[in-house]
Amino acid sequence: MLKKIKGFMKYDNRTKLLLLETFFVLGWARILKSIPFSKVAPYLGEKSVETLTYTNEEKRSKLNEISKAIEIMSRHTLWESKCLVQAMAAMNMLKRRQIESTLYMGMAKDEQGALIAHAWLRSGSFYVTGSEGMERFTVVGTFANNVSNKRMEGEVNG
Repeated sequence: MLKKIKGFMKYDNRTKLLLLETFFVLGWARILKSIPFSKVAPYLGEKSVETLTYTNEEKRSKLNEISKAIEIMSRHTLWESKCLVQAMAAMNMLKRRQIESTLYMGMAKDEQGALIAHAWLRSGSFYVTGSEGMERFTVVGTFANNVSNKRMEGEVNG
């Protein structure tokens, strides 16, 4: 435990805050995972829609920071923080920063023929979480958090 604290203390204050945010958002996502998916799905974004694959270079550094924070903190939570939890947490962090993203859910069969699931998150052309092994999975669902369209709709309607 002392080693983990020393490791955390080596980061600058900005990174410490990002890691703390990530820890709490991973916890929130884990709680959401325990709720029936039909109740959670409406909050993930627009079903069966994908966002654009263009990545603004200005956003790329934020995407990379969030991706690394999710990767680091998911190894240090007291709860399971696997692919779906990571994808939902990262989506929430991007949404707070007004960055659009698409959450993908996929299915495949393992070596024994049993069905397995995987989730990953993409923003523009950048895969924020879950990119390892995603090509093995058939996409069965997408949820788009299209921040720019929602903002534009609000401007038109309001």
